Amino acid sequence: MSTTADATPPSPVNVPVNVPASAANAAPVAWPPAGGGDAVRAACARLREDSPVVRVRTPTGDEAWLVTGYALAKEVLEDERFSLRDAAKPGVPRPYALTIPPEIVNAMREMNNAGLHEEVLRAFGPRSGPVSARWLRERAHGLVDAMIEEGAPVDLRARFAEPYSAALICEILGLPYEEGLRLMSGLDLGFLAGPVVPEGSAANWGKDFAFVLRHVRAPREEQRGLILTLCALRDAAETERKGAGLTDELLAATVTTLFMAGVMSTYVFLLHATLTLIRHPEAVAHLRERPEKVPLAVEELMRVTLPIGEGLPRIARTDVRVGDVLVRAGELVLVWVEAANLDPARFADPERFDLDRAPNPHLSFGAGRHFCPASALSRVHASEALGVLVERLPGLRLALPPEQSVSPAGGGKRVPDRVPVLW
Repeated sequence: MSTTADATPPSPVNVPVNVPASAANAAPVAWPPAGGGDAVRAACARLREDSPVVRVRTPTGDEAWLVTGYALAKEVLEDERFSLRDAAKPGVPRPYALTIPPEIVNAMREMNNAGLHEEVLRAFGPRSGPVSARWLRERAHGLVDAMIEEGAPVDLRARFAEPYSAALICEILGLPYEEGLRLMSGLDLGFLAGPVVPEGSAANWGKDFAFVLRHVRAPREEQRGLILTLCALRDAAETERKGAGLTDELLAATVTTLFMAGVMSTYVFLLHATLTLIRHPEAVAHLRERPEKVPLAVEELMRVTLPIGEGLPRIARTDVRVGDVLVRAGELVLVWVEAANLDPARFADPERFDLDRAPNPHLSFGAGRHFCPASALSRVHASEALGVLVERLPGLRLALPPEQSVSPAGGGKRVPDRVPVLW
């Protein structure tokens, strides 16, 4: 089953219609593009067709290379000559100001040396423990029960997407769910993509970090999840006199960062996926008849949704040729995953929302050694939530016209402020 994506007139964007053929000699293009989903799609198409590698200027005033074509995007993501780790180092060009304090970023680089990385991968990898498909399904049903009891309209972001994602991440990390919801209140402040760090972002990080630090320092019998695992690793390292760098502060920074990134990525995708389904009621009807196709639908939703905005940053560790462009060591490369996922050279009729699309090698989880370790868990998370919504609320629709009810919260992530719905 397939359907054509909506074709509402695009909003103006800050990407020129004609990008010069020689990317190396072209003036930098302002980045990221302005406007909503249709405007971003228009920018994707123009840049990919006119210059698949183009020089851009980021909000910080730094220059970067923007990669839009699927083949080149996959090439950069899989090439170890491009470093994700180096993107946070002092003095390198940036896509936006770091909202996490520099000293915390420096400490996080020591995760591999301290043995934390393997435990994080294990915690967010495929699981058969408490965070199973059944566990997620029960949480989704409970939230829908509460929505129905409250009565329409309700804000899908506040009543479903946020608490559903928070429940998952809190369970994995070992944070109390009720208290963990407090961390959601300022979550957007941690993902503002601008030239400077707003005062509120720094204050919000400090508040969340202090909250998590209290759990890291709690008595062992009160701990659980990844917090318990990491604290046990720290204690064992101290016993072996190898734990000098494994401090409470490093553990708290690790958990705080994982909470912010984990909750943000899951609930924002869930909102965009639901909005896409609302625009295509025939797809909802098809999924109700064939619920076994929900996982396949999730893959297509991951390909066509546009929640991120600013591109995945990489720093060239040496001179590397990307297409016709020679990227110099130390230069910033931004991989625009949304543009790559809509590349007609890789996906037939890419603007079509096709529930039967297979194979579907989208790049929404990255590629290469930095492929998202939580991809399997994220797929189950989305499949169970959308399956419950389709089953329980087949008439789900926006309570107001889209331009009045769904407005971007700003920053690099396209997060709807609110999504009031009826059913």
